Parts: sequence; C-alpha cells; structure tokens
Amino acid sequence: MTSFFNPVLRTCLLALFSSVALMASAPVEKLLRVRVPMRDGVHLETNIFHPVGSGRYPVVLLRTPYGKALDFNPNYQSFLDHGYALVIQDVRGRYGSEGVFEPLEQEGPDGYDTLDWIARQPWSNGKVGMIGGSYLGIAQWKVAVLNNPHLKAIFPTVAGFDDYLDRFYSPGGALKLGHRLLWFSENQAAPGFIRPPFSVFTWHLPLRTSDVAVAGRTLAAYQKALDHPTYDSFWRNLSVRAHLDQVHIPVFAVGGWYDNYVESDLEAFAELHRRGKPNTEHRIMIGPWAHNMASKLDVDFGSDASAPIRSYQIEWFDRWLKGAPDDEPQYKPTTWHHTRSEMDQAPVHIFVMGINRWRDEQDWPLARARFTPLYLASNGRLDWKPPRKDKPDQYVYDPRNPTPTIGGAVCCDPKVFPWGPEDQRPVERRPDVLVYSSEPLRQELEVTGSIRLILYAATDGLDTDFTAKLVDVAPDGKAINLTDGILRARYRNSLEKPELLRAGEVYKLTIDAGVTSNVFLPGHRIRLEIASSNFPRFDRNPNTGGLVASETAMRKAHQTVHHGDVRLSALVLPVVPEPPPPVPVSAPLASTPAAHR
Repeated sequence: MTSFFNPVLRTCLLALFSSVALMASAPVEKLLRVRVPMRDGVHLETNIFHPVGSGRYPVVLLRTPYGKALDFNPNYQSFLDHGYALVIQDVRGRYGSEGVFEPLEQEGPDGYDTLDWIARQPWSNGKVGMIGGSYLGIAQWKVAVLNNPHLKAIFPTVAGFDDYLDRFYSPGGALKLGHRLLWFSENQAAPGFIRPPFSVFTWHLPLRTSDVAVAGRTLAAYQKALDHPTYDSFWRNLSVRAHLDQVHIPVFAVGGWYDNYVESDLEAFAELHRRGKPNTEHRIMIGPWAHNMASKLDVDFGSDASAPIRSYQIEWFDRWLKGAPDDEPQYKPTTWHHTRSEMDQAPVHIFVMGINRWRDEQDWPLARARFTPLYLASNGRLDWKPPRKDKPDQYVYDPRNPTPTIGGAVCCDPKVFPWGPEDQRPVERRPDVLVYSSEPLRQELEVTGSIRLILYAATDGLDTDFTAKLVDVAPDGKAINLTDGILRARYRNSLEKPELLRAGEVYKLTIDAGVTSNVFLPGHRIRLEIASSNFPRFDRNPNTGGLVASETAMRKAHQTVHHGDVRLSALVLPVVPEPPPPVPVSAPLASTPAAHR
C-alpha cells in the first residue's frame, strides 16, 4: 500500500501532468455569464465549462469574490481532461453578480442554492466538489455545514474555519489589524476612492473609523466585528468551528506554517479525524508556505518544498465524485487514474522545516510529542531546568512606538506587508523586547505542534498585551521566526468574559503562540521573544482598560516578567523524540538450505 503523499508518487504525478500538458487538451464547451437564481431572487453570474458532448459530468465548483474572469482559464484544463465540468461563480455583490456583498453571512445559503441549481443541469451528474483558497475556502466550509446532498467533498486551501479566530481576532483576543484593513482596502473601497498607503492607514485612530480611512465608507462587516470584540453568540452563530459536527463530507485541507489560518486548518482536521472513520475521510497537508504557496520567501526550504495540488485535487474528487467501482462515471479519462489504496495510509502530510523534508503522520497533534518546558531565567537564558530565585525582567511598552511586525503569518500582500520567515534581529535590539535563548544544541531537536508560553507577569495598568515569538537562531546569529502569538490580558481567563487587571498584581498567563514543525539543528539556539505589541499584525493595546475600538488616548505600560521560585515562566514545546531505529533483519545462516532461505 502506497501513501497518498508518497514522494515517489508525487514525482510521478508531476511528470504525468507535465506529459498531459503536452498532449492535446479536451475541447471545452463554454456557457458564459449565466445568471443563477438564489432563493431571494438575486442572480449570481456564473461561467460553466465542460467537455464537449452531451454527457453528464461530476462538477468542480469555485465561488469567488475576486472575479470569475471573462473566459476559460487554462489552469483548470486538467479538470476537463479528467472528465469534470467546471463552474466558477462571482459571489453575491461582486463583479457580475447582483446583491449586496455581506461576507460574514451570505456564502452558506448562496452556496446551497448554487449546488441545487448545478444538480438540475443537463451537463451535471449531481455530484459536486469544491476547491479554492482563502475566501474561496471559507465559502466551502460555510456550505459544508448545511449538508446539501449534492456536495460530496471539499478541498479548502489556506482557509481556516472560524470568522472570529481566523479573520478578525487572534486566539488571544487582539484584532488582526493589518490583515483586515488591507483586505477591506483592496476589496471594498468606495468607487473612485484613493486608498492611502498601508503604512499610513494602520496607524489610524480610533479603530472605529478605520474603515472610512481605508475604504472611503462605513463597512458593515468591520463595524459588526468591532461591536463584538468577545467570542459571543454573534460569532458562534457564524462559526463553522462551533458547528463542525454538522460536516459529514470528506475534507482535504491544505495550509502553510506561515499562513494566518494554519492553526485552524489543523484544529478542524483534528476534530474531524477524531470523529470520522480513521484514514478514510479527511486529509491535511501543511507546507513551508505563507498565504500564497507560490510566494518566494527569505528562507529556501529546498527543491521539494512544493506540492502538486492540482493532482491531489483530481485524485481526491476521483475518489468521492466518481462513485464506487460499480458506479462508473459516464466519462472515462484516458490519462492516469490511481487506486483508492494510495489515499488510505497517512491522513497527515507535513513539511518539517530545518531538515526540509515531507513526512506522513497518522494523527494530529502527534501522539508521540512530549510537551517539554524551557524555563525563562535571568540574563536572557532559556534553561531545561527550572531556576531558583531569580530577579524579574522589566520593560516599558509604549503604544505610540509599538514593536513592529517583521514577517510571520500575516496576510495578504507581501509587497506592502511582508510575510514568512525573516531575520528578527532588528526587533530584538529594541528596549521593549525581552530575548531569551538556549545554549547551542548538541543534537537535533524536533518541535512539532502547538507552542505555548506560561508567563508570570504584572503591569501597572488595567489592561495590556503580551506577545510570544519562537525563533530559530543559526550559528551565524541569524534569527528566523517560526511562529508567534499574543494575549490581550483582559481575555486571560476567557474570550467570552473579559476581566480587567489590578495594577501591580502578578498573573499567570497562557499565550497561544501558534503551531509549527521545525528541527533545531546542532549548533542552533532556541529563542523566545517577549514584547507587548506586534504591530500592525495586531492592533495596539492603549493600556487604558477602555473599549479599544473607540480609544484615542494611550498610556505607557510598565511590564514585569517573573521567573524562578514559584513563578516559573516557561516556553512549552511539543518535542518529538527520534523514532526508534529499525529492527535489523537477521541474515540467513550459511548452513541453511537454499530452498528454505
């Protein structure tokens, strides 16, 4: 049995697709700018492509806010070559489609109506799969929870599954400022509005009117998000995360270690896999990518860092849309078609950075990972043993001069908001950043899973933020970020019920610093950066304790980080032990007869 993610298979698929590209492509029949009715009478403009002929085909659906294009995109030719119809639709209120664009609420019902419409068409066999990344992936999740009988499988890429935790706020309650404002600026600006530079509009105060600053008009989705800074019923009603038990179709998710949505991608898979049939219904692949997998990063992860996503999509839909062996599709592709067994071994495929290798796993989180503390100590040390009495560290956080974002899991235009792995030394030289480093490692150490910081800290205000960043430091000093997170202290106990602080009191805080998979090589150091801002990845805490969305006043916060004695601040790492060596196979004894060897 061969793993679906087997590297030899992957190489073969790439070669096969390259050879197919050189062959004559299947002729395409086009139905352009078709008006598809929704339940409320709004029509969504849709393009349909299918192989020439009168057959009924399984359908691949994309629903996009970014423009369906005027004609056929050759990048999708392989679907038609393999016997699929392709449907691409402008979502409500975008490009050729009627209605008002309401990104938080519309994609579930509109997706459902579109699926029903597709099933009634003479070129459709009634079985539909969905693909697409980012918003196009969100649209898949939104309709997947509604259990339309025609939707048989989805393939979301860099998408996440929760509006609060992925698209607007962090798991620690801070607003994903740069991401949201940049997206609104690019996609919902008023006609004729001249958008200001990213470096200008992220500084706008109060946040309540930032939508006008970036888009030239008030935006309902942004205002609703600011009206609900806690994870309340508004977000739970919208969330796929809160209704994941209603997803009953197979999901193949793709994410990147430097993507904004990777933590949710993995959480969704883990929950579906736990409840589903092991190794048969759900898959996930995480590579060394940012939000755009083709984007060039500052770290070279090697020639094997890419993946043939299109071939995986076709293989996935061949399985779920073309029926059981006794339910053959009417259209039989003349090119390759792999057996089901090639999908049935490893549901998880991750790229392990540092050693730059793909690896198959049976579960997520990895059952063999051991959560291991690295303790903060004086003089900027990270120690494997807890320190005794230790002098605390202090710094001043000034929201008027916040610690800047350098790379990381940000979105969505690297030209103005660079993403991915970058050297953090410029940030580490700031007086408002505490830096803790281990001794150089003597042997490889793999860290794969969720990163947490247990922090004993105090401030002189009613509220403030604390950030944590995991960094891999090479022998030459280059400090490459792996993952990071932030906690707005008022949400230290719950995202639902904020509680202000008492000035000077020491609190035990847990900071979710995201997920990663990385081998720290011999001679490298493990590093932790602690600060109180990561701007503009997250909004600035004004330290006043007031409503952040409406605040214009700001004050400095004097921060104290404790370590030692009973206040053992620690970076908790999911350390993956080396696999046991293979059991040697004994050679046959020389006296053994040849016929018995």
